[in-house]
Amino acid sequence: MSTKKPALSLPEYLPYRLAITSNRVSRMVARAYRARFGLSIWEWRTLAILGEGRSITAQDLAELAAMDKVAVSRAVKSLVERGLVERVAHAGDGRSRLLHLTLAGQDVYQDVVPMALDAEARLLERLSPGERAQLAGLLEKIRVSAQDLLDQSEG
Repeated sequence: MSTKKPALSLPEYLPYRLAITSNRVSRMVARAYRARFGLSIWEWRTLAILGEGRSITAQDLAELAAMDKVAVSRAVKSLVERGLVERVAHAGDGRSRLLHLTLAGQDVYQDVVPMALDAEARLLERLSPGERAQLAGLLEKIRVSAQDLLDQSEG
């Protein structure tokens, strides 16, 4: 009887491939806004979510962005210190604070968005419109499947 363990080939292992791809894409996009605005990837993600116009808690931000709470806390602290994000009292929960962009934060957001969209367009230019749609659909299916599996394991 063989006790041979299954082999794991990282270059073919989907979670590894997604992580490597995500990290490289994030670094590529980050070059533009880091050079001009001094924003980290985590700070940009925070600005992007808050730039959609609603005030949310840091906990909600971490959940929406699938970011580690420590990374969110550091990003928020930095953005608050730079005057780009403001913490305000949460009327429904006295223990938490709502985050929203300041006017300066909204200005930075408006300047960064075209840079981010340009980087995305350059990244996707080798794909046909059909391939872009297929990629978006496949990524959404994987995201939903991962969330369903997480929910099952927590339930």
